[in-house]
Amino acid sequence: MNCYLGVDIGSISTKGVIIDDNNNIVTSSYIWTEGNPVNAVKKLVAILKNNLDDKYVIKGIGTTGSARKLIGLLLNANIVKNEIMAHAVGTLSLYPDVKTILEIGGQDSKIILLNNGIITDYAMNTLCAAGTGSFLSSQAKRLNIAIEDFGPLALKSTNPVKIAARCTVFAESDLIHKAQVGYKKEDIVAGLCKSIVLNYLNNVGKGKKIKSPVIFQGGVSKNVGVLKYFKEILNMDVIVDPNSHLMGALGIAILAKKNKTDKVYDLNIQDIDFLTKASECKGCSNNCEILRIYKDHKLVDSWGNRCDKYIKN
Repeated sequence: MNCYLGVDIGSISTKGVIIDDNNNIVTSSYIWTEGNPVNAVKKLVAILKNNLDDKYVIKGIGTTGSARKLIGLLLNANIVKNEIMAHAVGTLSLYPDVKTILEIGGQDSKIILLNNGIITDYAMNTLCAAGTGSFLSSQAKRLNIAIEDFGPLALKSTNPVKIAARCTVFAESDLIHKAQVGYKKEDIVAGLCKSIVLNYLNNVGKGKKIKSPVIFQGGVSKNVGVLKYFKEILNMDVIVDPNSHLMGALGIAILAKKNKTDKVYDLNIQDIDFLTKASECKGCSNNCEILRIYKDHKLVDSWGNRCDKYIKN
C-alpha cells in the first residue's frame, strides 16, 4: 500500500505524519527540534518508521517549515513548500469550508484567509517572539508553572490583569511588576493569555477580515486559556482540531502525494553523513556568505551566492 511522508520542521518543534491514499494519518510524531533540525528529523523518521506497518511503501516525501530546504535535501523530498501553502492544504482536507486559519507556533505566527478553498490573503509575524509558544514557555518557567497547566489555570481567573505583550521585554517587566504587587497567579496567567490574543489580532490580524469558520492551529492552540479569549474577543466559535499541531505536516504530505512519482523512498537515513560548511566568498566586494551542503561527502547544493563563483570549491 502506498503512503506519503510530510515533515514540518520548525524552530521549536518538528512534526511528521505519514498518510495513505485517502489522506488518513497512518502514524505521526511531534518532537523538539532542539536547535538541530537534521538530528531532529533523523529521530523523527526513525520513530515514524518503527510505527509503520511493513505493508506500506513510501511513494512521496514533502517538507515545509523554516528548515524545509535543508531537510528536503536530506530526505530527497519530491516537493518543498512554505508553511502558508502546507497549512492551507492540510486544513482544507478536513475543513473544506474554512475561511480563516489562525496559527501560533513556537517562534512565529500567521493568519491565512481563504475563499472557496483559495488563499486570498495572509500575514506572518516573525520579527518578535512576543505572543508565541516560546514566549509562553518562558513565562511559565518564570512563574514556576508547568506549560501544560498554563491554560487550565487561566480558566480559573475571574479578573485577568492587563499585561503589555506587544514586546517580550515589556511583557516580562509588566508580569514581574504584577506579581510583586500581589496579583493572583491565575489572574496573571489569564492576563498573559488574553494579551497574546490581543497582540495577535492587532499585529498579525491587523486589517484582516476574520470570517467563520475559524480554525486555530499550532502548539499554542492546545492552550485552552488562549482559545477562550480568541472566542471571547472575536465573538465567534473557534475550532481546534485534535491534530491542530500537525496541519502543516499533513498538508505537505498531501502535496507530496499529488506530486508523486514511481520512486520508492527509503527511510533508513540514520547513517547518512549530512554536513554544512559556511564560508565567505572573496571573489568580489559582495563578500557573499556561502553555505555548502554535503551529503555523504558529495556537494549537493550551495546557498547565499549571487553568482556561480567558487560554489563547487
